[in-house]
Amino acid sequence: MRLLKKNLVACLLGLSIAVPFTALAQKTDLGVFTGHGDIGDVLKPGSASYNAQKRQYEVAGAGYNVWFDHDEFHYLWKQMKGDFILYTRAGLVGKGVDPHRKVGWMVRSSLDGKSAHINAVVHGDGLTSLQFRRTTGADTEEMKAKMTHADVIQLERKGNTYTMRVAKFGEPFVTEQVADLDLGEEVYVGLFVGSHNKEVLEKGVFRDVRISVPAPDSLVPYRQYLASNLEILDVATGDRKVIFTHPKSIQAPNWTPDGKTLLYNSDGLMYTFDLAKRRPAVLNTGEIKNNNNDHVLSFDGTMLGLSSDVKELGGSIIYTVPAKGGTPKQITPRGPSYLHSWSPDKKTLLFTGQRDGDFNIFSVPAAGGPEVRLTDAKGLDDGPEYSPDGKYIYFNSARDGNMRIYRMKPDGSDQRALTDDKFQDWFPHISPDGKWIVFISFLKEEVEVDDHPFYKHVYLRLMPVSGDVEPRVIAYVYGGQGTINTPSWSPDSKKVAFVSNTAESSLSPVEK
Repeated sequence: MRLLKKNLVACLLGLSIAVPFTALAQKTDLGVFTGHGDIGDVLKPGSASYNAQKRQYEVAGAGYNVWFDHDEFHYLWKQMKGDFILYTRAGLVGKGVDPHRKVGWMVRSSLDGKSAHINAVVHGDGLTSLQFRRTTGADTEEMKAKMTHADVIQLERKGNTYTMRVAKFGEPFVTEQVADLDLGEEVYVGLFVGSHNKEVLEKGVFRDVRISVPAPDSLVPYRQYLASNLEILDVATGDRKVIFTHPKSIQAPNWTPDGKTLLYNSDGLMYTFDLAKRRPAVLNTGEIKNNNNDHVLSFDGTMLGLSSDVKELGGSIIYTVPAKGGTPKQITPRGPSYLHSWSPDKKTLLFTGQRDGDFNIFSVPAAGGPEVRLTDAKGLDDGPEYSPDGKYIYFNSARDGNMRIYRMKPDGSDQRALTDDKFQDWFPHISPDGKWIVFISFLKEEVEVDDHPFYKHVYLRLMPVSGDVEPRVIAYVYGGQGTINTPSWSPDSKKVAFVSNTAESSLSPVEK
């Protein structure tokens, strides 16, 4: 009877019985995936499960290998069309038996054991590679990464080009790529584990699993937008949690000092987001309804500064309004003026303004008054933010041809760079305890020095406020503009709120 059922499943799926696939029951919670089963003629049945509380997947698989002209392993999958980005933090459990047991992402044309496929994989001995079979039954090829023991694994499809990005958590990605690999329009994508030993089951654990659909080439920036995931990041562990998804663009979450609420902008309006109820509500800003993502709460949380586009005044204009809502007060008489910080005593605002054809950093009294220019270097200066003790202003500048994080005193003196030129670094945010800076880093090959566009591969990076330690990556994100433009630390300095993006919000469900 068991063999009959196994053969029936194979027939229904259009597979060869000689290289069977065992479809397991779909009654359990599989998170973002729709099915799982053994690929090939395995001796020991594998398993897959999702722990909603821990937001982790566990896959156990046996089989001789994923190599040569056929494969044996356990697969947790869903079917997809078009382009996608697959991301996870993953690792094998225990010492294991064979050094070439495997854990990773896989994309397959079918569930047949001889199917064409590509996988981004980490072996038990640390070997990290991109493996692929171009056609059904062909020998598997391999491109080895220039690093080993990766625990961050990303696999992206754009047309027939597949890009593997891998890292040891905290470090930037190392990349390998295969072009002209035609696996078909609709493919299986998923997580897999193989033991490299028919007699042994090996286990892998996957966390922070993200399946994103990137922006199409036809997308018109600032006119068309992707869906948004509002996420919370644990800075110490790097664990991420999606708390809200929205089919439209939401941007730049601020965290209130009481820790109960986030504020963000969407479609020109300001929203509060109740963290306990997981529910947004429009914040009353009177007639000012064209707000962008340069908004910021005062340190005590009683006031909110806005940047709202007013074409007849030259673009973005700064306003202030009570944090609970009300009638905004105009502060800057002309634009573009983009607000970024209040002083700790609430008396001064910092903003980026374009004056005389160049963008520089200015201060202005919070009650209104003359603006004071704090930087005058050629090239874009942006993202100014006071430290909680008011002793420094942190900002980003492209004055030397690379976008770096800088620090200066409140009067504009003693300006010095804190980051090198490996990336284009934007928007430094200082933790409430005054110890850390979190900022967003764009890849040089993807952006111009003075641009921070939507929908790119970016890092959230962390370093001490002194800038004397190399920054480490704390999140690998598909986002950019709107991800972390404003101060977004939790009041206890343990978490950061940010926005990631995907063309299909259903692929990243709100997590428990």
